[in-house]
Amino acid sequence: MDVIYIAGSYRSDCENGVFENIIRARNAAVKLWQQGYAVVCPHLNSAFMGGICDDKAFLEGDLAILRRCDCIYLLKGWELSQGARAEHELAVKIGLEIMYESG
Repeated sequence: MDVIYIAGSYRSDCENGVFENIIRARNAAVKLWQQGYAVVCPHLNSAFMGGICDDKAFLEGDLAILRRCDCIYLLKGWELSQGARAEHELAVKIGLEIMYESG
């Protein structure tokens, strides 16, 4: 079973936006589990934990997790997220399979 990592926007200008980004990632995770992947969804791993540590620690932790995955799934609009761009860059660098949300 391949391990797939979901990347996309987490932060927003309001808490409701953060909630919507988490739900969007969760919905993608459900779809990917149903397709037979073992899913890593960092949005759920650190949901509403903003402020417990430096944002850099979250990104470094996410990149450490991504290194252990087989592929990455990029949500629509990932290019607007600094974190997702870093995740994409690492995925390219280490040769992970890259999948993009469609539709």
